[in-house]
Amino acid sequence: MGDSEPAAPKAKKRFSLRRASAVEGILHSRRAQVGFGIIIVFVVLAVGAPVIAPYSPYMFPAPGRPYSPPDRMFLLGTDNLGEDILSEIIYGGRVSITVGLIVAFLSTGLGTLVGIVAGYYMKTIDEILMRATDMVLILPALPLMIILAAYLGPSLRTVIIVLTITAWPSVARVVRSQTLSLRERPFVDSARVAGASDFRIITKILFPNLASIIAANAVLMVTTAVVGEAALDFIGLGDISVVSWGTMLYWAQSYALFNGAWWWVVAPGVCIVLVGLAFVLISVSIENIFNPRLRSP
Repeated sequence: MGDSEPAAPKAKKRFSLRRASAVEGILHSRRAQVGFGIIIVFVVLAVGAPVIAPYSPYMFPAPGRPYSPPDRMFLLGTDNLGEDILSEIIYGGRVSITVGLIVAFLSTGLGTLVGIVAGYYMKTIDEILMRATDMVLILPALPLMIILAAYLGPSLRTVIIVLTITAWPSVARVVRSQTLSLRERPFVDSARVAGASDFRIITKILFPNLASIIAANAVLMVTTAVVGEAALDFIGLGDISVVSWGTMLYWAQSYALFNGAWWWVVAPGVCIVLVGLAFVLISVSIENIFNPRLRSP
């Protein structure tokens, strides 16, 4: 093991320098600045919901009259019960964004593990893992989510499990393809010759070089999860007793359109689009920094 030390420290040093340069580049990217700005606004609203929201979305009796249009007292109007839409938006962001972050973490972690192991070991292990990945990929995502959610029962835990199961294969495919390329590089061969273990090569050499693609996919996965959570809630497969942007749309589909309460549909829809756009902008910025071919001339 003593002879394997030079390869790992050099790879670690290269990673540290690249990371510092990448962080600086991302922070100076206009796309990333816009994305972070949007996310910061929603995170502040979510964390400070009890203080910032005018009313509690679980307040009884409701503070307003049913289907009141936007005015000075209720900036985004009220729903069929007279609940304040703005308060529901603020509180709902806590659930939607939290679910998005958890699903992104779990699906990216699982996909990265499968992708690295399959790409590094190849042969039988690669064949088994990729066939399992393909089995999930070839199934239509929405019907699979509906079946799983219906079987497991409506709850936030079900939403997280279902979205994680359907999201990890795409990450695994991307990470595997990059690992296959990296494992043939001279610095990996040097580590093998020096006697580095497979675990050390994967964790100290391959993973740092995969960090950029993993980060970009993780950020983009938040968008997928937020939209997926809203979709499952919208069709009644989430926990409709919890206020989220998806459950707002679920209740709105039954009452809003028939009563002309357009604000009830527009508000959560705009929030989902804005959060999705924010994470896409950050993901694109990360890819542009690490992939010179994508940079604007």
